[in-house]
Amino acid sequence: MKRKMNFMFLTTFLAIGLALLSCKKDDDSSTSTTTGINPGNDPNFKIEANRDGAPANYPKKVTVFGIDIYAVSQVEDTKLLHAANIMAQYLDNDEDGTVDNQDVMDAMLGNKAYMVMWKTENDLETGFIEGRTGQDLGNDETHPSFVSGGKTGEFDASLEEVWHIITHAGYSQAYPNAFGELAGSELADAMDIARGGNFTSIPNPYPNGAWYTYDDETCDYECQSTEYFYWAMTSILGAQENRSQEIGHEWKLHTSALVEQTDTKVYELLTNPVYKLPTKLPDGTYRH
Repeated sequence: MKRKMNFMFLTTFLAIGLALLSCKKDDDSSTSTTTGINPGNDPNFKIEANRDGAPANYPKKVTVFGIDIYAVSQVEDTKLLHAANIMAQYLDNDEDGTVDNQDVMDAMLGNKAYMVMWKTENDLETGFIEGRTGQDLGNDETHPSFVSGGKTGEFDASLEEVWHIITHAGYSQAYPNAFGELAGSELADAMDIARGGNFTSIPNPYPNGAWYTYDDETCDYECQSTEYFYWAMTSILGAQENRSQEIGHEWKLHTSALVEQTDTKVYELLTNPVYKLPTKLPDGTYRH
């Protein structure tokens, strides 16, 4: 679910972030440090010192197929590595070591996609990187045992936030007619059906029969599209199957069968093999 801070739609802290980066850009101590960097024991990914000059106050990072995931020092190394594994499994769902859809990968790299992992929302004030497309993920909302534990307990937000950057910087750019976030794409047309109409603001109430009823007033049409993509895709993959009571106020099709039976338009789109979308839910154990 969309939080108050989401880089895909971030405007509030743009000026603050640029000002802070400008003030600190000549201070090497503010951009990277080897102090406390623990490479971890993951066989695929290594935690490295952030020597990129930005974002400020994010001293460590992991790179997945060229996509940087930065983290503040308070983020647990196990959770940073978990996010990296989730990203890798989404992008290389058959885990053969090669990304499944090179067009999506190229779009993400072209948009200089990145993620930041934060401990407190104050960390986000320096998480913006000018000229790049970013997405945030919180340490305390990352729960690596959610999928392996039977998809019960605290939901693992990495399944959502990692997917957001892949769709926003990748799929929507590589296939604008299919996955574009503006009205007129196949995804948006399906969403208009799911919401009971084409709405540029939140209807109060939603029409009877709508099954996608996201009610965050700060979430514009593009944001709604991104969230819809997430709900539909992760439901098809099985992530939401035990969460009907928790998510029903926003999304009512919590299983793959319900999506297939009710939202036929999006089910056909998201299972079209042409786009090489994931068919297996990531569990954070890429090629383990």
